[in-house]
Amino acid sequence: MHASSTPLYLIAFALGNLIGPLTIGRLFDTVGRRKMISGTYLISGVLLAVAAVLFDAGALNAITQTFAWCVIFYLASAGASSAYLTVSEISPLEIRAQAIGVFFAIAQCFGAIGPVFYGWLIGSGSDPGKLFIGYLIGAGVMMVGGLVEAVIGVAAEGLSLEQVAAPLSAVRATRPRATG
Repeated sequence: MHASSTPLYLIAFALGNLIGPLTIGRLFDTVGRRKMISGTYLISGVLLAVAAVLFDAGALNAITQTFAWCVIFYLASAGASSAYLTVSEISPLEIRAQAIGVFFAIAQCFGAIGPVFYGWLIGSGSDPGKLFIGYLIGAGVMMVGGLVEAVIGVAAEGLSLEQVAAPLSAVRATRPRATG
């Protein structure tokens, strides 16, 4: 791969990231977020593990690697976008913005270690085995996320936000106490 063609691969990768939420995003509200988030995370994790094995075997070139990433992130970005929104939607109305802020802050903390971790993985480029390990770690994280969503995710398809998480200020009807 010539260095001048690198932007083309990045554009392809970015398009895969963008097209996923645009084309399958509606399925998260119709099929259900629990099913779709867990499914997209699990499939992405399995595909990343397969891509890791192919990479380690030397079976991928720049085009096939980019294609694999496009497919993986087509699914993963749709799942991640929905998961991000779901965190706020399962919170009561009064704290939804705070839930988004906390979720974002946690993600940024993990993202902050990215340069150090990826720098270690890439190193001088002389040990592709480290990238293989990195791919497997990423695949494992995706699959764990999919399993967690499958087990504890909220089935909210067809429900209003208030049905998923009642506002803290909601007044519930109570029956009068019997006297006497």
